[in-house]
Amino acid sequence: MDQSRIRNFCIIAHIDHGKSTLADRLLEVTGTVEKRKMKQQLLDTMDLEQERGITIKLQPARMAFKTQDGNEYQLNLIDTPGHVDFSYEVSRSLAAVEGAILLVDATQGVQAQTIANLYFAIDQGLEIIPVLNKIDLPNADVERRAEELINLIGCKREEILTASGKTGEGVDALLERIVTNVPAPEGKEQANPRALIFDSKYDDYRGVIAYVRMVDGTIKKNDRIHFKATQKNGEALDVGFLNPQLKSTPALGTGEIGFIVTGLKDISQVRVGDTVALTAKEKETEMLPGYKTVKPMVFAGIFPKEGSEYNKLRDAMDKLRLNDAALTFEPEQSAALGFGFRCGLLGMLHLEIVQERLHRENNIDVIVTTPSVAYQVTKTSDEEVVITSPLDYPDPSHIQTSKEPWVKVDVVTPQEYFGAVMSLVTDRRGIFKTTEWIDQKRAILHYEMPLSSVIIDFYDKLKSISQGYASMNYEFMDYREGKVVRLDILVAEEYVPSLAVLLHESEAQSRGREIVETLKENLDRQQFVIKIQAAIGSKVIASERLSAFRKDVTAGLYGGDVTRKRKLLEKQKKGKAKMMSMGKGKVDITADTFIKVLKRRSN
Repeated sequence: MDQSRIRNFCIIAHIDHGKSTLADRLLEVTGTVEKRKMKQQLLDTMDLEQERGITIKLQPARMAFKTQDGNEYQLNLIDTPGHVDFSYEVSRSLAAVEGAILLVDATQGVQAQTIANLYFAIDQGLEIIPVLNKIDLPNADVERRAEELINLIGCKREEILTASGKTGEGVDALLERIVTNVPAPEGKEQANPRALIFDSKYDDYRGVIAYVRMVDGTIKKNDRIHFKATQKNGEALDVGFLNPQLKSTPALGTGEIGFIVTGLKDISQVRVGDTVALTAKEKETEMLPGYKTVKPMVFAGIFPKEGSEYNKLRDAMDKLRLNDAALTFEPEQSAALGFGFRCGLLGMLHLEIVQERLHRENNIDVIVTTPSVAYQVTKTSDEEVVITSPLDYPDPSHIQTSKEPWVKVDVVTPQEYFGAVMSLVTDRRGIFKTTEWIDQKRAILHYEMPLSSVIIDFYDKLKSISQGYASMNYEFMDYREGKVVRLDILVAEEYVPSLAVLLHESEAQSRGREIVETLKENLDRQQFVIKIQAAIGSKVIASERLSAFRKDVTAGLYGGDVTRKRKLLEKQKKGKAKMMSMGKGKVDITADTFIKVLKRRSN
């Protein structure tokens, strides 16, 4: 199709503002999917997305739309996630389109991720179409929410559309606005073909399938193709678009969004952000800018519950990384858990989704160690290192300075919860910056906080204290100097490396007490007293004692002098002491106990 008749756009919004439902109506109204085949959240293709009611993966779909004046247009939609942990999916979507629907729930109003995604879109220079959704609900306050949007983006009231993804009201007007306002692509049709890979997935039979935006030229089926970043060659075994299933076409033209079946079985040869060119023209084809490399915010160890499944886990992680460009990992070994991987992720929900997908898609049960953040350490030798695992933390005597990551946190909340929010942030070492009013009843509170205080349970606590009305977004700022320590756990005077954790000194005592209490509750008793200690270096900051089993060695005595009983008890006491001194006092920590400790530390 001629570029002038193509419109590429995405939907951006806060989580649970009705993006997927609106996308369903767009597909239904344009006749892309027959009404009898429609189901809720059609573009949320994973069972996990359907169950949780959230979008995890971006998903493209092509629609044909005829305007009131009789002209037919090709509309390429990319549905995007709304949770902060999947912001990298949003940024990749925005780089492949010219326009964005900014969707706001008319009952909830502007939320934190709404603002963050809007700034993403503005940075990309996209045409913004503001839409108030869920106007069919009885508690929808259209005029108040419209005023919020006017204050946020400086638009006029008549520019704000109203719609209901559930009933379909306003969807026709939205489609007309997309055709009118979103610019057509401006690629060079006669230039050497260039396509940007914005997503990909692995098919057991067809190899890697790349989702692409054609920037220049045309790629036809059976063309020999070249991947600029990896310098690998392949063949376009099939090309086409998604509606939302894969549908083959003879070629992908300039400005279109679709897929290329590469047939490649080596997953590392296809990368998100790479440029696809023709093999014959690859030397004279300039590479596209691609994407910024994503920086993991959270690090955790992932180990198979069954040690024999390590190779299976490795293959599963490779396939998952192809479909989840924000995931990074490298091999790691633990004395308690065996071989596994140290993974870099964007947040706690991201970690939870990775764990669930490994189980569902690959039938692998895994153990996840306590999440931590990356710390910058300057040694006394002036060498700077980034530490993501407690096991790599240097001896304190070799450390000159240590720095922890800080983030900018924006909390959108009604006025009545200001006090509770401020108290929560203060407890997490947060620094208040400014207040920005959205309207007379709601405002954005701007804070700076250590990332380690945000990632574990801050979002859940925020929702709890605000009765679900507050929302948040955060983004990385910089590293700041702080007293970072490694908390070591000793059981029966034996150091347990898998339970070590990096944290700020102010949090060490409460965390240490929590861990030793959990171990005391869950460890099996032995024939000797078990000392459980939390220590920083040589200083013990919390300890518990698990009493020994005591066999009644005097049971066989029938009366007699009390000294006979004392003699047997003293002999038993010496035996226990000898057992400890000979190294027979070693305590095995089972995987179940280890998991309980990790769960309590992350709750």
